Amino acid sequence: MRFQLALNVEDIEAAKSFYSKVFGVPPSKERPGYANFALSEPPLKLVLIENPGAGERINHLGVETFDDADVEKVKARLQKAELARRVEDDVDCCYARQSKVWAHEPDGIDWEWYRVTDENGKSPPCND
Repeated sequence: MRFQLALNVEDIEAAKSFYSKVFGVPPSKERPGYANFALSEPPLKLVLIENPGAGERINHLGVETFDDADVEKVKARLQKAELARRVEDDVDCCYARQSKVWAHEPDGIDWEWYRVTDENGKSPPCND
């Protein structure tokens, strides 16, 4: 597993340049208005979403898992606690195919637990 931090950025090019220098590697995936750094050290998926004028810098937080069973376990726990806001099985989002479950914490931040099943999705980041 690795922690995910999805940030709204004003200028995707400036953000990609900054984080490439900070982590010493280029983005793992780039699309118009979107980039992500899939790092093993530190274990972080940093997602940059060009969203000029966004009221918040944090778009959402998450946990990327590498096993369907991990997503299912969290889904069951959140559903039992009545915290599962949305379940998405085999959806196209952030230019990848994913299965995920969402929760909305009390102060307004969305959390997702997800597994990427195919890196070649076509749709841009999902915002709601």
